[in-house]
Amino acid sequence: MPETDDPSTGLFKKYLTNNRIFKDREVLRHSYRPQILPHRKPQIDEVASILAPSLRNETPSNILIYGKTGTGKTACVRFVGSELEKASSKMGTLCRIVHLNCEVIDTQYRVLAQIAKCLDVVDEMSSDKTRTHIPMTGWPTDQVYAELKNQLEAGGGVLVIVLDEIDKLVKKSGDDTLYNLTRINADLKNSKVSIIGISNDLSFKDFLDPRVLSSLSEEEIVFPPYNAPQLVDILAQRAEQAFVAGAIAEGVIPLCSALAAQEHGDARRALDLFRISGELADRDEVSKQVTEAHVKQAQAKIETDSMIECIATLPTQSKLILYSMLILEQLGQNIFTSGEVSRIYQDIAPSIELDVLTHRRITDLISELNMLGVINTRVVSRGRYGRTKEMWFDANTGKIREVVLKDTRLNGLKDLDVSQMEAKWLKTWFR
Repeated sequence: MPETDDPSTGLFKKYLTNNRIFKDREVLRHSYRPQILPHRKPQIDEVASILAPSLRNETPSNILIYGKTGTGKTACVRFVGSELEKASSKMGTLCRIVHLNCEVIDTQYRVLAQIAKCLDVVDEMSSDKTRTHIPMTGWPTDQVYAELKNQLEAGGGVLVIVLDEIDKLVKKSGDDTLYNLTRINADLKNSKVSIIGISNDLSFKDFLDPRVLSSLSEEEIVFPPYNAPQLVDILAQRAEQAFVAGAIAEGVIPLCSALAAQEHGDARRALDLFRISGELADRDEVSKQVTEAHVKQAQAKIETDSMIECIATLPTQSKLILYSMLILEQLGQNIFTSGEVSRIYQDIAPSIELDVLTHRRITDLISELNMLGVINTRVVSRGRYGRTKEMWFDANTGKIREVVLKDTRLNGLKDLDVSQMEAKWLKTWFR
């Protein structure tokens, strides 16, 4: 009997054997850490100069780092941190780096417990040494703080705590965490602590107590956006490792760089555009190169995908307001006002047992939707009747509807008969 190919192998065989485009696509991911960071040497040197005293077992200054998304803040800090740990091991001193993402670890308890957990992983504990492990929930916060101090004293050396997306922590939990961490050195004798805060939101300083702000921002570093020529250098560096020779058409890298430079000089955006362009070319059996046409297709795909992801993470109330707008569009109103949205929302919210927000709060959430780019708005004058805000959709509303209805709390809206309710709304509004 003739041998038959395994069905799964047969399905994927053509994709696995086809290496016309990529050599290593992981090089284009945000998580990849290159050995050389183009156009960030001044910032790297500045961070290194501030942290250098830790190699002499002295307390380095706290640092606040600002910059828009995709300007290399996290990559630079991680690079300097790894170099610091290498240098300390060679010099026989103890310098440790703990990197926390405050978008996920966003309460004081979690921050303190996670720092302690990272110290446990780093420390080489002898078999006869016992240590209390802090659980990720359940203890009083002051007990967690006391245990963390004990661990720091037992370990000695210098600990650099990197709080990435520090603004998320402050907005969620206030500045108590930062107050305690900036004061912790006063309670330590054998070890030192330094804090690096990374943020893309300058306004978060408004939420800080002046005492916390003065302690935290002993040094401030601003990362400027990349311009198009700088993004060309970044993409060219990655292209050598990511793509096979001759796989990139001449105008692709400048086009990706120009498009990303228009959007605040975001290197992540440029890398995503570059990678997705390559993936589209790789799936196209006819193409032998990544072309400018693939870049334009990738741009359209990213814009759609990012909006859908944004809508999926919205709070339930924002999704319900968005659904109220979708109903108005379904009724034939391509342009609608905040008052009309509010009326629809107030009618359907009780039907799914959701608290009804005030008109002011509804307009605030509408403004947030506009800021995120989900809808477009404009203020128009109605003469003696004052001014009103008009809004409309630019994107594919079918996809928006699908994403909104995936929220389990909005399941009841699937059975909503808009045609039956239309007459009721018209009668109520215009009687």
